[in-house]
Amino acid sequence: MTRAPARLTVVLTGLIAAAAVLGILLGETLFGMAQMIQAFNDPASGPAEVLWQVRAPRVATALMVGAALGLSGAVMQGLLRNPLADPGVLGISASAALAAAAAIVLGAAAIPGAVEVSALIGAALAGALLIVFAARVRSPEALILFGVALSSFAGAATALIFNLSPSPIATAEVMSWLLGSVQNRSWIDVAWVTPAVVVAGALVALAAPGLRMLSLGEETARTSGLPMARLRLLALLATALATGAAVAVAGVIGFVGLAAPHLVRRAVRGDPGGLLLPSALAGGLMLVVADLLARMTPTDQELKLGVFTALVGAPLFALIAWRAAREWRL
Repeated sequence: MTRAPARLTVVLTGLIAAAAVLGILLGETLFGMAQMIQAFNDPASGPAEVLWQVRAPRVATALMVGAALGLSGAVMQGLLRNPLADPGVLGISASAALAAAAAIVLGAAAIPGAVEVSALIGAALAGALLIVFAARVRSPEALILFGVALSSFAGAATALIFNLSPSPIATAEVMSWLLGSVQNRSWIDVAWVTPAVVVAGALVALAAPGLRMLSLGEETARTSGLPMARLRLLALLATALATGAAVAVAGVIGFVGLAAPHLVRRAVRGDPGGLLLPSALAGGLMLVVADLLARMTPTDQELKLGVFTALVGAPLFALIAWRAAREWRL
């Protein structure tokens, strides 16, 4: 690890720790550090129940989901060499949401873990389609277009399920899922997403040297002996696994995968390999802060996390697209 990413990692880790403490202490009931320490010493107390069984797993879920999305965005941007690439653009998030919505409408939500497994299956199927397409068509632009088509189809199918849902309760559950949230999450949800992020991180670590080489251009990388098929397989598997797990526990949360790599790209001097860990940390920090701001916003109903990130992320997406268009004209 170079010096700049190492410093950045330390800074981001410190910011995450601070944001996590604030996320645990702040809420409808405000707690202080003394009460937090007391909760450590007396796990059976009332504050301990709120801090460690309600707020702490919510913060941990937001952190892991943000890390999964930030890591996925960095991998996709490195693989496709496109600053606008992220799991949402390639249709992985939409496919996971489609599978989860189908499971909810079919009544599988009553079975513990069924919706989460369905989301993972949906993401895996989307990843498999992308891998097959990438093996046949080498152009990154074609892969992006295929991903956009897949995302559009999955979105339309989800809307159809929503429209034909016979149960108002199932309809409300699907809508809540599509809006994205980490509200009322437990340590079980943290246990769902954490192993997926760890395994995805291991796959990404194997792909990092290839992403560095790919930044020189696909032809140069190929003549240098880079196995492109293996690189695509590792990158898409990692993205499908991390994104599927994120959607499984939090629903659809957009723009984190797009924005997180851009927040740290300059600090790592555009190195696709060195961008991976900082992007995961930046994504986790973004979602912890966004969730804290969403639940502290004075509204009658708590803002959904996916709505909050979209309100912030959509203008950022437009800004990145505008800058990219200027560079292409030059």
